[in-house]
Amino acid sequence: MTMDKSGQRSPIHWNAVAYSTTTVAAAMMKSIFQFYYVKLFLNHYHISQPMFHWAQVIYSIWNAVNDPICGYLQDNSNLKVFRVRRLSILYGAPLFALAFLLPWFPWQQSSTGGWLVGLHLLVSLCCYDAFFTFVLIAQCAIFTEMSKEHDVRLLLIRYTNVASIIGSTSVLFAELISNSLEHFHTFQLYCISVAILSWWFMRYTGKNVTTHYNVASSTDKKADNAPTSESIWKLSWQIMKQKNFLMFVLMNFCQVFHVTYSMNFMAIFGDALIPKDELPDLMRQCVYGSTFIVPQVITLLGSNLVGKLGSYRVILASFYVKVAMAMVMFLIGRSHTWILTVFLLLDV
Repeated sequence: MTMDKSGQRSPIHWNAVAYSTTTVAAAMMKSIFQFYYVKLFLNHYHISQPMFHWAQVIYSIWNAVNDPICGYLQDNSNLKVFRVRRLSILYGAPLFALAFLLPWFPWQQSSTGGWLVGLHLLVSLCCYDAFFTFVLIAQCAIFTEMSKEHDVRLLLIRYTNVASIIGSTSVLFAELISNSLEHFHTFQLYCISVAILSWWFMRYTGKNVTTHYNVASSTDKKADNAPTSESIWKLSWQIMKQKNFLMFVLMNFCQVFHVTYSMNFMAIFGDALIPKDELPDLMRQCVYGSTFIVPQVITLLGSNLVGKLGSYRVILASFYVKVAMAMVMFLIGRSHTWILTVFLLLDV
């Protein structure tokens, strides 16, 4: 509980609410972006396969480079907008929202594809990822700066899980409102509304979140004790030689690759494998929309299990379940529509 403005104890932790509003915004935009951009560029903008592949390769390289660059800037820059995490979110919010809108407005009106569509995809991916990383790294840093108490951090995680569930409903509403991109103009208006709402949520974080660690006041002190480039490289090399670190990176790569692949191609796989006469349009839209909600709900409901068994055992068990589900689905085949639908829903 926290104190409200009247001095009474409030059941709502308002600082956690301020922190979680950025999670709502990021979840709304991320869910829509991941689910629709592949389908949109392949089926609506008719991008050529070579252009699509090259854009994905360059984006993968940029994604790998972008994260440490943003982290380095926020940790070592003398500019207040980088050093103060709250300001990073406040000023990064409008740019993040604008980058989210880039894919949904075609750069050319013809449906023949071409190099301009490939450039459109590349710019959209790189800009979105840059500002997504910039804002979310700042939010992650705020998490560690808000409190050192374990109970408070657990409370923050619960608020964040609920915020993720709320934000993940954006795809469900997009499917229902646009009829799976059939009403593209309506989808564009919906994305504009999501961008404005997300900007407001992130602005709320930037204006209202407070931490117990004032980065701005300690800038000068940190500058005197800042590590040299030589010590940074030495420390990085020591970390990269750790077996646990390498195993974690490998596991995380496989997990992120699997989730990203499933989310990006869910609509394409679903339309290709599940006949339209066996799964009504409304049900199909609800299934597609639920693919982002179900994992968040499972994470929230399984928090007690993680506390009892530990993250390692739960993650390991989930991998075994996924492999078993894939083998069973392969043996059953695509003829059982509802089993395939449930598999696609749970496989993310």
